[in-house]
Amino acid sequence: MLKKYVYDFHEGTSDMGLLLGGKGANLAEMTRIGLPVPGGFTVTTEACNQYYKEGARLWKELRKEVLEHLVTLEEKMDKKLGAVNNPLLVSVRSGSPISMPGMMDTILNLGLNDESVKGLANVTANPRFAYDSYRRFIQMFGDVVLEIPKYKFDHILENKKVEKNIEEDTKLTAEDLQEIIEKYKAVIKKEKNADFPQDVKEQLFMAIEAVFRSWNNTRAKVYRKLNDIPDTLGTAVNIQSMVFGNMGETSGTGVAFTRDPSTGENRLFGEFLMNAQGEDVVAGIRTPRPIDELKDSMPKAYERFNEVANLLESHYQDMQDIEFTIENEELYILQTRKGKRTALAAVNIAVDMFKDGTLSKEEAILRIDPLQVEQLLHPTFDEKALQKAVVITKGLPASSGAASGKIYFNPEDVVHANSRGEKAILVRIETSPEDIEGMVAAQGILTARGGMTSHAAVVARGMGKCCIAGAGEIKIDEVAKLFKVDENTYKEGEYISLDGNQGIVYEGEIATEESQLTDNFLELMTWADAIRRLKVRTNADTPRDTKQAIEFGAEGIGLCRTEHMFFEESRIFVMRRMILARSQEERRSALEELLPMQREDFVEIFKAMGDRPVTVRLLDPPLHEFLPHEEEDIRQLAEKMQISYNQLQGVVNDLKEMNPMLGHRGCRLAVTYPEIYEMQVRAIIEAAAIVKEKEDFDVIPEIMIPLVGELKEFQYNKDIVLKTAKAVLEEKGVQLQYLIGTMIEIPRAAITADEIATEAEFFSFGTNDLTQMTYGYSRDDAGRFIKEYKEKNILEKDPFQRIDRKGVGKLMEIAVKLGRETRSDIKLGICGEHGGDPDSVEFCHILGLDYVSCSPYRVPVARLAAAQAAINNKDL
Repeated sequence: MLKKYVYDFHEGTSDMGLLLGGKGANLAEMTRIGLPVPGGFTVTTEACNQYYKEGARLWKELRKEVLEHLVTLEEKMDKKLGAVNNPLLVSVRSGSPISMPGMMDTILNLGLNDESVKGLANVTANPRFAYDSYRRFIQMFGDVVLEIPKYKFDHILENKKVEKNIEEDTKLTAEDLQEIIEKYKAVIKKEKNADFPQDVKEQLFMAIEAVFRSWNNTRAKVYRKLNDIPDTLGTAVNIQSMVFGNMGETSGTGVAFTRDPSTGENRLFGEFLMNAQGEDVVAGIRTPRPIDELKDSMPKAYERFNEVANLLESHYQDMQDIEFTIENEELYILQTRKGKRTALAAVNIAVDMFKDGTLSKEEAILRIDPLQVEQLLHPTFDEKALQKAVVITKGLPASSGAASGKIYFNPEDVVHANSRGEKAILVRIETSPEDIEGMVAAQGILTARGGMTSHAAVVARGMGKCCIAGAGEIKIDEVAKLFKVDENTYKEGEYISLDGNQGIVYEGEIATEESQLTDNFLELMTWADAIRRLKVRTNADTPRDTKQAIEFGAEGIGLCRTEHMFFEESRIFVMRRMILARSQEERRSALEELLPMQREDFVEIFKAMGDRPVTVRLLDPPLHEFLPHEEEDIRQLAEKMQISYNQLQGVVNDLKEMNPMLGHRGCRLAVTYPEIYEMQVRAIIEAAAIVKEKEDFDVIPEIMIPLVGELKEFQYNKDIVLKTAKAVLEEKGVQLQYLIGTMIEIPRAAITADEIATEAEFFSFGTNDLTQMTYGYSRDDAGRFIKEYKEKNILEKDPFQRIDRKGVGKLMEIAVKLGRETRSDIKLGICGEHGGDPDSVEFCHILGLDYVSCSPYRVPVARLAAAQAAINNKDL
């Protein structure tokens, strides 16, 4: 039996998204429930994947099946593709299983040629409409299918408008459009040395293949990497009979959301254009009107759309993004999908839908992308600074947030600026899918044209980027690299600031203030906390970071990196003196000076944390990191320390290592210089005793010995900790509990965890180094090639961002099993950067760890991810 590659809309359902793509599955579902959906059929994602495997060999089988379904569609619509009398026109659209707005290609009005356009003019009694449709089709086909640069068509259209002294293409006559069509066809002849294809079935198959090809265009691949969408999914192709919004003033087209995608407010939110086709709205070519005004223009169509919108949101139990067309006052629904939304809107919608009974708490929690939550935690503009700021212009508040940066007009320039460490604002007349890399690299996006559902707006909201669209007062000169508003000029490289909440563009760079967490967000997080099993701690080295993490819900510190306390200017000199000491006596003298500094830090951290656990990692990096390496810096330090340049240079040279990340660092330092760990343990225990006495907190420090790979290493260092702690407690006359454990970051430690657990009371997985040593990738240098590895599908994800479950994860699994076999009550956590990655958090839940630890701003992310892991893995 031959594989089925094509499904009529009435054959599918909403749960066939992997096969029919999101768009095809939703068209099928809307057809099934009786909504006004133009008829059509879907070529499956399996056909796309087979196309990449077999290429031309697929076409014989696929052509036959497509033609069979085309006949069915022609009979249903009582029209025929390419006919002179009453011709059928179709759209050919992509449809990934996971929404990728604007990333792949679409062709409208397919089926027109030099003869059928006459038939369309006759049957509609509207020649202007017919030739406008043909003009649009040739341009889209030339761009998408024949891969002729779009500007080669654009300048013909623009020249005609200049010649006729008009601004909008709706003012062009049928005769004007016929002239443009002939010039378009001449461009195709010149560029491809072939005529524009008149065989409408050949047009159809060429368009289907072009949509398949678009699955692997540059912008689609960038978008998939950015949003973690697998390359193996493929795209479906939807062939749908055309309905026309460009038939005059009783027709139109639009895009609307069932709720405000910026705030989540429960109201219709969107835009429409009269006498237009869909690409006019999303491309920002003309300025659309708010959806509310449709009530006045066509009240019956508005009322029907409102009913459909409510029905779709209720049916899918989620906010919907709906594309529609009105043809001669008759409403048609062309697409519905889960609407992209800001983090604020996502939270508000989820909480509102729980309160109105649409969702359970668990369902509401699952509706939020944990990584998106981080958007809610970042600063907004400082109100006092804002009062003094100079307003440049105002546009549409397309995506909330606040951003300052240097003006750049070209996406590539934004990428380069970002690589230099500059903050950049991408300023464009309008964005297109080709701009995706620049949009990713930008702090914010400003466009002169386009509305709230333009490409810039939709993509920016999905990314959590600040965006202002449709700032029509700005006149951009991309050649001179400047824009003007009235008499004021703003050049590339100058700072501007964007307020995405109000749509206001300001001069210069504006100070920011911390964001305020909403009541809905706090309520949602209490639901998450009640469901999750994993505890969430933070990686924090200062009292300020500690307090911030507590505000975000941290339940302890999973990693306090003591070396970070030595880099302050007031301390680095003493630290360097300790390193340069020529005897243990000199070294201990310097350590005596460092002791009160480190102790005070721990006092403040313990006070901030209260009775929450605090894991302190003893000194980890190699000593050379604390010394200067440039000649001038070495000379200045030598003079300050009153030693010769040559002497200091000699020490610097002696401390250099061929591979410092695998060299004299971590617990190895204390084997050579035990007095370093003695000082640190004394500072920890003395601080805990002080806080217990003065604040009455039951502080239980967890002292972590880093980089252990051999049991005897751990025993040697544990003895230092025990002897020092005992001495301090006897001196202070206090009783204090503390734990001694290690970081599992060396593969040997993972596979000998049963031995190490005989001495260690806790394990904390240092997944950064564990990944480095397992893969043999330097985490400092891997950036040079990991991008290539991902692009060439050698790696699906950067293993330093997401735990590699097959390799690194297997070592973690071994360590957990062996550790618990030896010590059933051993405490297990993770403190690598992976602790804030939702997929890695889920893996930690599956492994049965006790906690994850991450940076302060990732704490709410981890809390939500831990709740989702508990919901999705109830059987464990």
